[in-house]
Amino acid sequence: MFTSPLLEKLIRQFAGMPGIGYKTARRLAFYILKLPDDKAKELAETIIEVKSKVIECSICGNITETDPCAICSNPDRDKNIICVVEKPSDVFALEKTNEYKGVFHILGGALSPLDGIGPDDLRIRSLLNRVSEGAAEIILATNPNTEGEATAEYIMELLKPFKVKVTRISRGLPIGGDLEFADIVTLSKALKDRKPL
Repeated sequence: MFTSPLLEKLIRQFAGMPGIGYKTARRLAFYILKLPDDKAKELAETIIEVKSKVIECSICGNITETDPCAICSNPDRDKNIICVVEKPSDVFALEKTNEYKGVFHILGGALSPLDGIGPDDLRIRSLLNRVSEGAAEIILATNPNTEGEATAEYIMELLKPFKVKVTRISRGLPIGGDLEFADIVTLSKALKDRKPL
């Protein structure tokens, strides 16, 4: 141990976050250590406030402070077009394109039998309920990796009896990538060039 046990604990906490390695965790910990007391307190209070006030939208599963979320309650959004994504950060990525005017459905992940994630662990049943209430098009925008493709195929099969138009975002996204890390131009093209399945 080269430093304070509390600082090491903070570094371990940051290093346990997705995409944060030990070096980045150490930089973040030292950044927080140098913050003025009022800024550090504000950061801590914001984390606690987010944990206590942010909820899932009862319709789409997006993160929100009001239920339904701003997208689901927006009268200007086309409720007949539902874009299916894996996680809330995918909504942020697609919304940045300003191309999509429908609503979303967040699955809460992707099928991954090796990780013990099956259909009952995702919000697939609620998607089927929404489709049964009337939808003109379902856009499958799961990630272009093995799990995302398997999830899209599975949902496509479940949607066949509904006689709804099913499209998949275009393959402008890199295989093995995540929507939240794609650039705006690539996401815009993927939405514009979607094709029927």
